[in-house]
Amino acid sequence: MTDALSRPNADPTRMHSVTPETTAIIDMVLDYARRRLLDTATPLDKPMPPAELRRLASGSISEDGLGGRRALALFENVLAPACLTIDHPGYLSFIPSAPTKAASAFDLIVSATAVYGGSWMEGSGAVFAENEVLAFLAREFGLPESAGGVVVQGGTIGNLSALVAARDHAARRLADRGAARPDRWVVIASREAHSSIASAARVMDVDVVTVAVDETGALHGDQVRPALEQYGDAVIAVVATGGSTNFGIVDDIASITALNDEFDVWLHVDGAYGLAAALAPSARHRFAGIDRADSLIVDPHKWLFTPFDACVLLYRDPAIARAAHTQHAEYLDTLNDRAEWNPSDYSIQLTRRPRGLPLWFSLAAFGAAAYRDAIEDSLSLAQRIADEIRRRPELRLVRDPQLSVVVFEREGWDVSDYAAWSDRLLDEQRAFVVPSSHAGRPNTRFAIVSPRTSFELLVGILDTMR
Repeated sequence: MTDALSRPNADPTRMHSVTPETTAIIDMVLDYARRRLLDTATPLDKPMPPAELRRLASGSISEDGLGGRRALALFENVLAPACLTIDHPGYLSFIPSAPTKAASAFDLIVSATAVYGGSWMEGSGAVFAENEVLAFLAREFGLPESAGGVVVQGGTIGNLSALVAARDHAARRLADRGAARPDRWVVIASREAHSSIASAARVMDVDVVTVAVDETGALHGDQVRPALEQYGDAVIAVVATGGSTNFGIVDDIASITALNDEFDVWLHVDGAYGLAAALAPSARHRFAGIDRADSLIVDPHKWLFTPFDACVLLYRDPAIARAAHTQHAEYLDTLNDRAEWNPSDYSIQLTRRPRGLPLWFSLAAFGAAAYRDAIEDSLSLAQRIADEIRRRPELRLVRDPQLSVVVFEREGWDVSDYAAWSDRLLDEQRAFVVPSSHAGRPNTRFAIVSPRTSFELLVGILDTMR
């Protein structure tokens, strides 16, 4: 191994000092970021075969380095074009992301200011700003003023953290009653629940009891009741979905929360994609009962126009989460002995970036009304394109859209037809629309999030299916 200090002219402060070299690198990076953020014609781009990336980009890490200019050129000209542009208006698969320009720009500041977001002691200003966002969303969802939480990495971490808090709460209640813990803890969820619920259960080593949904794909309290009666104290939580990924279906949250009048059980709402629609007056009624949730998540990097990655996790009673998640160690005593709000106390993550700041800045800059308008636009566009699909004899709408996901079939197509069509759309840089399926039948779907996605763009995609 080479001893850096034994090399002639070695300078261990080189990378951290303000020098002509680092100044030039910063100028280049900021210039590229500015050009990318303000470019109105950034292509959709597409993945590159591994062999081609190896040919063009292998060997970028060396003992002496490429230099900032060559490294940035490699990213701009080779690596970035091999990544799909997630905020492109033609990105319509999975659940897209469409951050505001202000939020993306402010994400640079989050890194540039070297702010740590795990504790009040180290980042009180950032924590305060994030808590402003959390309080705003809690009010929108009807939670009490005492509600609170944290912004975590994504929906999987959010769901896992909420269920860990629910299990800890259930265990403490049994202990208070002098009752024994069950052999296996149970989470009740619908068959349409996001895959992260099953993933969280595997991590926690608990069982998931899946409950059938009705013909619309929604979970109702009547379907949940038998499972609660069967598993009793073993149930740590019932998970309702506030907008499923595949169809955008919202469970009947009100009928599920009404069960708490008989069963004292934790209700968690996974609203990673869809719960943002509660900000829109036209869709707010779909989330009746959300005000009784014990915990919920919504991902700002989906429909709240924030850069990856961010998931808002809210608790009705944050003290329960704090009891479950606060980490204890001698070096943490100085934090735990204070009554201040430490975000790391409310999820499984100790070290955290203040990833809620871009949303705070964009909300503060544009106001909540602008967010409502943008979400309403997506809802309206979904209905318009669903009507257009109904008018086309070669197409069949699989289900009326509740939110902004539109699922449809092309009559006579099999899986290979959808795959070839999808590949062609991407090769032509028209759109990214991948095949999907439901009940054993192939289909495809538009997941509409970006306000830059137009009716004309979607109609043009449908025209390619004739």
